[in-house]
Amino acid sequence: MTQKDVRVRIAPSPTGDPHIGTAYIALFNYVFAKKHAGKFIIRIEDTDQTRYRAESEAMILDAIRWFGIQWDEGPDKGGEYGPYKQSARLPLYQQWTEELVKKGHAYYCFCTVDRLAELRKKQTESKLPPGYDRHCRNISLAEAQERAEKGEKHVVRFKVPTTGTTSFEDGIRGKVEFENSKLDDLVILKADKFPTYHLASVVDDHFMKISHVIRGEEWVSSTPKHVLLYQAFGWEAPHFTHLNLLRNPDKSKISKRKHPTSILYYKRKGILPEVLRNFLALMGWNPGNDQEIFSTDEMIEKFSWDRFSLGGPVFDIQKLLWMNGQYLKKKTDREWAQMLRNDVFNEDYLIQMIPLVKERVNAFEEFIDNTYFFFSGDLNYENSPIPPKGVVSKDAADWLVELLEKFEGLDQWTTEKIKGACEAYVAEKGIKTKDLYMTLRIVVSGSMVSPPLFETIQVLGKEMSRRRIRLASDYLKKKKDS
Repeated sequence: MTQKDVRVRIAPSPTGDPHIGTAYIALFNYVFAKKHAGKFIIRIEDTDQTRYRAESEAMILDAIRWFGIQWDEGPDKGGEYGPYKQSARLPLYQQWTEELVKKGHAYYCFCTVDRLAELRKKQTESKLPPGYDRHCRNISLAEAQERAEKGEKHVVRFKVPTTGTTSFEDGIRGKVEFENSKLDDLVILKADKFPTYHLASVVDDHFMKISHVIRGEEWVSSTPKHVLLYQAFGWEAPHFTHLNLLRNPDKSKISKRKHPTSILYYKRKGILPEVLRNFLALMGWNPGNDQEIFSTDEMIEKFSWDRFSLGGPVFDIQKLLWMNGQYLKKKTDREWAQMLRNDVFNEDYLIQMIPLVKERVNAFEEFIDNTYFFFSGDLNYENSPIPPKGVVSKDAADWLVELLEKFEGLDQWTTEKIKGACEAYVAEKGIKTKDLYMTLRIVVSGSMVSPPLFETIQVLGKEMSRRRIRLASDYLKKKKDS
């Protein structure tokens, strides 16, 4: 394979906020591509229509753009191998699914949701590993097609060999091998005619001529299924490399319950994009020495997989803040002033908060007193009146945890949606409106007095609001009422 043949991709799903893990995987794909004069592609995997959010797609592209990585092909740029959204490629998946069925590598499965649920229940009770029992595997093709033509609901499953092993060579881990008997007959085409990730990623990677698949280690167990799909199609598989998962200090997988995971949170916090790239580069990789501060160009120059460690990288926010400080110290005063204007006191942000405080402010010197919490990061709840009088700490903590789930499910971060979620929660729990709203006011502003609550939460932003709610709930869980 020549250098110019190198083609890599990331394939984020637009189902929520752009995840810090997406930035991590994107960085290593980008660096690998540039090291070998190759192409870096973004493909949107939007086949899960129940969770798809159009605004999430735009946020992902904006976040990666802010992160400082440029892609060569993608949904906004086009390219020779488009379209770059899976929902626009459905005929391709259906065509190749039928090809597998004709060759005997796949079959129609008519098992109902109830039957599959009962199967899982019996397997759990018998302490057996969960998995499909291949109930429909031996239905003849003629019978299956007849039932499908009559409108019987079905999915298509890939026929995994029941004997032997499947292996692949991982760029970091070396040879990885799985027993076929422990692999499931995976669904490749759902009842709605949309593909699963397994089928779509293989078909897309083949037709987009992806040479190297660089992704997170959570996909290691799926890779033998993908290798088998490549073999069934008669296609050459790409080279696979699986990066370590980002982990919390306690070694658990990084999650929004313990760490902010949205790229937008770190942007909002004031982390420089070049710092975030530098920091994520050190999540498993090193430049061959003890150097911690280096540019992405330096990383490209020194990059090789043999400098990647399999030890779980710890996402340490304090280390990230230290590194950000090192970069900021090297900025000139004029650069500081420009960054503050652009990122902290930018006009669009100010215009959002001014209507909330205009009636409260008689002189500009009063502006900061009324808006300081819009510019702060984490608040100190030790010095705040939380929980408000008459509310038990445990109850307030429970409200916040449950309300956070409501907020995370919002498809839009608007005053109306936020208010609607709060009103629905009050009705659902039968609690006093004033108790919940005052608790929430203190959480987001640190005070019992603030601009209008829902407008404040909207302007503060989804990432920072959720961060404060989570920190306040943790504080309240530990607090003992006097």
